[in-house]
Amino acid sequence: MSSEAERKSQRSREPSQFAKFYLILYNAVQVAGWSFMLFQLISYYTIDRDIQSKTSLWEYIGWTVIIFQNAAVLEILHVAIGIVKSNLFITTMQVLSRVMVVCGVVIATPTGKVSPGLPLALLAWSVTEIIRYGYYAFNLLGSVPHILVYLRYTTFIALYPIGVTGELLCFYWAQSYVRENKLWSVELPNSINFTFSYFYFMWGVMLSYIPLFPQMYLHMFGQRKKILGGGSGSH
Repeated sequence: MSSEAERKSQRSREPSQFAKFYLILYNAVQVAGWSFMLFQLISYYTIDRDIQSKTSLWEYIGWTVIIFQNAAVLEILHVAIGIVKSNLFITTMQVLSRVMVVCGVVIATPTGKVSPGLPLALLAWSVTEIIRYGYYAFNLLGSVPHILVYLRYTTFIALYPIGVTGELLCFYWAQSYVRENKLWSVELPNSINFTFSYFYFMWGVMLSYIPLFPQMYLHMFGQRKKILGGGSGSH
């Protein structure tokens, strides 16, 4: 009886067939999108190298980044409505932190667009997301290739620090423009007696990387030991 109850409980936690089809499609589209972004990134510095004198990296790749990074906001909705089982707060923070880099730093400032951190962040993001979304898609299909499991729990060792370095460099390149132009800031006096400095907010986000990065990095090492060390191929 207990085994039957466990099976019923497990089935109740699984997404419906429609939701499962949607999630497979969503993850497949994201794999395609991030693969195209990686191709663009490599092409900009190799095949289309001559274009660098006329077009910036952001002008070359920006719309792809905007579309597929901001599409990740759907993942907050997936957790909120229950078709994906994950921590809503953590998912929200992970998604919005990337969206802030794209929309609140790179799009918002001309200096963020030319930061040396931009190609670093895009490289780390694109490789990570190709692997992550591929893993999710195969997991929904019921079988994840071992090489994909290995890559998911190994490539972060290099890609996570590279991505964080790129993100922080984008913030740093943007902060001077934000300070000088008082971008998205509210100063006193005003009718609502409220003040807000986007410059200090950005620095607060940058400083938050100091405690958060080691925690997340060590958590991934723990997951790696659990998955690869334990000989399991799934969560």
